[in-house]
Amino acid sequence: MLLKNSIIIIVFFILGQTLKAQDLKTDISVHDPVIIKQDSLYYIFCTGNGISNWSSVDRIHWKREKPVFATAPTWVKDFLPDFKNYIWAPDISYYKGLYYLFYSVSAFGKNTSAIGLATNTTLHPGNADYKWVDRGQIIRSVPGQTNWNAIDPNVVTDDKGNPYLVFGSFWDGIKLVKLQKDRLGLAENVATIPTIASRKRSGNAIEAPFISRHDKYYYLFASIDYCCQGSKSTYKMIVGRAENIKGPYLDKDGVAMSSGGGSILLEGDKDWYGVGHNGVATFDGDDYVIFHGYDAADRAIPKLRLARLSWVGNWPEINKNDLTKQ
Repeated sequence: MLLKNSIIIIVFFILGQTLKAQDLKTDISVHDPVIIKQDSLYYIFCTGNGISNWSSVDRIHWKREKPVFATAPTWVKDFLPDFKNYIWAPDISYYKGLYYLFYSVSAFGKNTSAIGLATNTTLHPGNADYKWVDRGQIIRSVPGQTNWNAIDPNVVTDDKGNPYLVFGSFWDGIKLVKLQKDRLGLAENVATIPTIASRKRSGNAIEAPFISRHDKYYYLFASIDYCCQGSKSTYKMIVGRAENIKGPYLDKDGVAMSSGGGSILLEGDKDWYGVGHNGVATFDGDDYVIFHGYDAADRAIPKLRLARLSWVGNWPEINKNDLTKQ
């Protein structure tokens, strides 16, 4: 372990980041994680004060980086005057020289919410060009005016390169809206955007959408039931697929996700009370799923979960035995 840590420290040093052996952590606590790779470093962004940020060279040993926002974005105070800079469910992507970090701000349990955007030319904190530029609000939900919730963003592009933002939690379910080419604003009227997944017959406990393309299909991942309740968490991940980015997304039984469908991808067990809010990423030709689970062996603390995603009959599967082989 000492030799491996030394190698990791050398890599961090080469990339311009100072690191000590005690800075490396495994079994880290995260909530709503997404992952991306720049050069030889993996970066995780997740829910936390100012948006939590971790880096790693091997996806096992992690260094906590400084939050994206040292203080709350000023525009948020206009509609959330008591906002404490605790930012939810970020999404990270790269386009034409910029890293795009969409993020959620919200009042808990209400659809007084908004999705904002920050950009950066690099993810390496040691780089002289490292600076997050807040682009402000992209979309907002208002109680009594919108029957959807503007949180849990994820950016996806169609086969023509058009960017879309998928988002949503409870209320009317998961929504999809087209973005401008530069991804800095909306290209559609929010009054007419479609619902692509819903569970109205089950309290509409659905959120955390993520769309990933594989072969000819777009796959819509989402989380259902309840997170954030410790040992009583019932979070689980579902999936459906469509040949068109706008849907309809159907599960393995042919049921539309907009009508309550969704095939179970992974659910809790005796070791993990609930699992969910997943993202998908591809590294060196392999697809990975990243999410959090509530650890039954450690006070139901939400922990990082990361595993290879396999494809069987054009459907994603997670091998539980691979969950410890990050």
